Amino acid sequence: MTDTTPPKSWSESVATFFDRRVIAMLFLGLSAGLPILLIFSSLGLWLREAGLSRSSVTMFSWAALGYSFKFVWAPLIDRLPVPFLTAMMGRRRAWILVSQALIITAICWMALTDPASGGSSLTIMAFAAVLLGFSSATQDIVIDAYRIESAEQSLQAMLSATYIAGYRIGMLIAGAGAIYLAETFGSSAESYDYGAWRQSYLWMAAAMLIGVAATLVIPEPASSRPDNHDHDTGHYLRFLALFVLAVGGFIAVFVFSGETVSAARASLAETFGNKALAGFLVELVRLAVAIGAAGALALLGVRAGLADKAMVADAYVAPVADFFRRYGMGLAWLLLALIGLYRISDIVLGVISNVFYQDMGFTKTEIAAASKTFGLFMAIFGGFVGGTLAIRYGVMRILFLGALLTVVTNLLFILLSESDLDLLRTYTYTLERRIDFQYLAFTLGGTFDMADVMLYLVLAADNLTAGLASAAFVAFLSSLTNVSFTAVQYAIFSSLMTLIPKIIGGYSGAIVDSTSYSTFFLIAAALGVPVLLLIVVAGRRLKIAEGN
Repeated sequence: MTDTTPPKSWSESVATFFDRRVIAMLFLGLSAGLPILLIFSSLGLWLREAGLSRSSVTMFSWAALGYSFKFVWAPLIDRLPVPFLTAMMGRRRAWILVSQALIITAICWMALTDPASGGSSLTIMAFAAVLLGFSSATQDIVIDAYRIESAEQSLQAMLSATYIAGYRIGMLIAGAGAIYLAETFGSSAESYDYGAWRQSYLWMAAAMLIGVAATLVIPEPASSRPDNHDHDTGHYLRFLALFVLAVGGFIAVFVFSGETVSAARASLAETFGNKALAGFLVELVRLAVAIGAAGALALLGVRAGLADKAMVADAYVAPVADFFRRYGMGLAWLLLALIGLYRISDIVLGVISNVFYQDMGFTKTEIAAASKTFGLFMAIFGGFVGGTLAIRYGVMRILFLGALLTVVTNLLFILLSESDLDLLRTYTYTLERRIDFQYLAFTLGGTFDMADVMLYLVLAADNLTAGLASAAFVAFLSSLTNVSFTAVQYAIFSSLMTLIPKIIGGYSGAIVDSTSYSTFFLIAAALGVPVLLLIVVAGRRLKIAEGN
């Protein structure tokens, strides 16, 4: 859709920063960005300090697969009312509040579980992490819908910008903040202290109250889209029952296939001589069977009259059919392949990055300062650069540039992994710069060693590239979305873009254990090479389609 809104003056543009809807998205973005790193990097460091192996640590990243399947229940959240709360607060605010309550519950559950205590503690931690991933993905679904419905098209860019800024702040709190608190309270790689991590995660749960406060004061969008059909409570309950039936089938496959999967994994490991590869192939087949079982049960349920066919078709079939109708079968599948693989290189590497820094000998304070603070600001800067370049040179060109730079920057991690940090730490220098104002004088600088400099250089390149690539990719996804199905189609795209990378990322620890960090980083870089070809082909096909 072409934007015919006339350009705003500088004063009008600056004034939008003070719009209450824009300010609200900053705090909702913080609420959305905080949970994700409590599943990935911060939890990884906690489990590593508790004595878990790298393969076990990285497998916990699968708890965030809810982000990759959120399109499954996005239509459900879009239609089902929350008893009592929807009438009091409105559809969007009610679901945001429910998801935030679940997030706080999951974080507290994790805080009250010591993964090093043995017995069923790891299983309990896994269930808590899965709940956190599910509830956080649900919050993302509703906030995305709220953002789109809360303001006119001319304000959407500013809403998105402040939401992303808030999201990054939330990641900073959960990444650098949680790590810093755990070390301050007394836990380290050499001396694990469960109490320190418990206090850190409880503080993270308290930080979520910022988002809760925002939800309680923001207004319900006046343009919230009504349901297309008149449904009574019975229709909603039957629709929910259909969803529960499908999810039950998905879970049942995993529960009852344990022994078969273990035997198949052992057999393939012997055949291939590679335990990590065997595990990946078996779990991939297991996932496909589980999805197939869920889909078959849902289809049977619809045919048996468990749920209203028109309601199911409007929720699940119409958005998908629209996408394939607009782009044609061939181009549509090509675009879906590009969406599913574009971020594979950086996500696979990101799952194990914190464990790598710790194994290299960097302290949590150094990791927090370099990766979570400096790196986060570099990613924000990269996002602005990527957005500007995409406007100037076109989205597809910057999409290609981002993919190419991702491959190159991943290779820089090989240089870091092969470095002798003990030797590099012997080379230090002090930088001091005094700054004088009329009534104020202070000194900037400090003492640095070459190991820190190398870490910062690698992270600067990696995060700048990630920000640039993400900005171009979001613009690309937005261009593919039909405004008639914005929420569901965007949920499908954003789910697909993380599904395959997260599945592979869960085996990153096993790959490192069976090879080395250098080999793993080389594999992560190589995974990004086919993406370059996909971008070139997709770009040409899109031009041809637009020409027709």
